[in-house]
Amino acid sequence: MSDRSIAVRRMVHRERDEEHRASTPLECFFDLCFVVAVAQAGSQLAHALAEGRLWGALPHYFFVFFGIWWAWVNFTWFASAYDTDDVPYRLATFVQITGALIFAAGVPRMFAGHLAIGVLGYVVMRTAMITQWLRVAAAASGTERTMALRYACGVALCQSLWVAALFLPFHLQQWALPAIVPLELLVPAFAEHHYSTTWHPEHIAERYGLFTLIVLGETVAAATVAVQSGVNGHDELARVLPIAAGGLLVCFSAWWIYFARPIHGYLRSNRQGFLWGYGHYLVFLSAAAIGAGLEVAVQYAVGETRLSAVAAARVVTVPAAVFLFTVWAIHARHNKHGAAQAVLPLAAVAVLGATFLGGGAAVLAAGLVCAAAVGVGLLLHLREEAAG
Repeated sequence: MSDRSIAVRRMVHRERDEEHRASTPLECFFDLCFVVAVAQAGSQLAHALAEGRLWGALPHYFFVFFGIWWAWVNFTWFASAYDTDDVPYRLATFVQITGALIFAAGVPRMFAGHLAIGVLGYVVMRTAMITQWLRVAAAASGTERTMALRYACGVALCQSLWVAALFLPFHLQQWALPAIVPLELLVPAFAEHHYSTTWHPEHIAERYGLFTLIVLGETVAAATVAVQSGVNGHDELARVLPIAAGGLLVCFSAWWIYFARPIHGYLRSNRQGFLWGYGHYLVFLSAAAIGAGLEVAVQYAVGETRLSAVAAARVVTVPAAVFLFTVWAIHARHNKHGAAQAVLPLAAVAVLGATFLGGGAAVLAAGLVCAAAVGVGLLLHLREEAAG
């Protein structure tokens, strides 16, 4: 912690080339509190999948995860440019954490179509961001001040629309609320049209990496609890072991693939940064869904769901394939050359193909494919280094 007074500081931007710009303890605490909502979303998805309500649950899962992800994204990029670490900043961050916990409490009801508590938590999170941008506007001038005011007004408008939509008849809410999502996504482009925030590439890459770690950790925790609750004897253990082994291989491989090479050198402009950052919606969403799928696969193995073998397998293989392809598309391919470019797309296709093995065999096969992709990628990388 700095020796300077932290009571109140002018909220001026930090420099993009600042050395040793690392995640702060407050940012890490923020992430850990947000993962409560991620866990709730994954748990509700697992329940719905086990009951065979795939197509009914997916829209709710996508919508709930948008609320978690977008609030996290906005805080992360703002903090990269304007983290003053003074008392008002810390208090505003605590308000955002409180909103995240309210949102998490409303997740089960959101899956049932009752959105009021979840929207309340989301609005609390975003209202705190409005106060942060107004602080920036008060300390800035010129185009930077205009940018901050555009952010504050854009976020405020979106929150007003969320609240107004709650007063619509239920059948209209289902159409009105998703229509606000594109407006939320357009606010940064509108606000930063003439002035770009001074986000730090290494800091942003670290923040996204840390949240990926936390989501993968939640996936492992969910799978562990599922295995623990599903195993009551040697017969159940024999049926669950392939799922446990395959699930671990998928998670270990996901970590290796994501962190194989640093990405901050690619993040040189708003266009590159925003496309990369927005694409992580699918990275986080699929990583969390893998945990939900593993829970369902365990329930199938011990006879606690009526899903078919293929249906119980695809709830793991599909999100695993989405993770592999999305990480390649927005992240890994920027550091790959030649044959290495094909490894992850082919692995995603092979993981999808494993679905038809059904049940635990499919999960184990998916894990082996992911591990093989890591091995092939490592071999190609070592050959590239030797040739260079």
